[in-house]
Amino acid sequence: MWPNAVADALSLAEWAFEQPGRYLDATAFESPGLGDARDDLEWAMRHLPPGARRDLGRLVTRIDAEIERRTLPDPHLTELTASGWWWTRMPGL
Repeated sequence: MWPNAVADALSLAEWAFEQPGRYLDATAFESPGLGDARDDLEWAMRHLPPGARRDLGRLVTRIDAEIERRTLPDPHLTELTASGWWWTRMPGL
């Protein structure tokens, strides 16, 4: 990862969640977007020492809950579940 990758990913998530409305719009998922940020956080959690992993994990749990709350499942993207469940979500209507 590059320097500040985790901070960049957290900032991108924060920006996406500050957007008004019940659902995230498509701009939150444009590259680099929320899915890319979530991928970076997942990679970081796999490579951090246990204490840092727990700390980041608490933030990621809140990010995941917000992604789930502000998106809808996309039934056409089920094959992407191996890439991360967040890739199977779509912006709301």
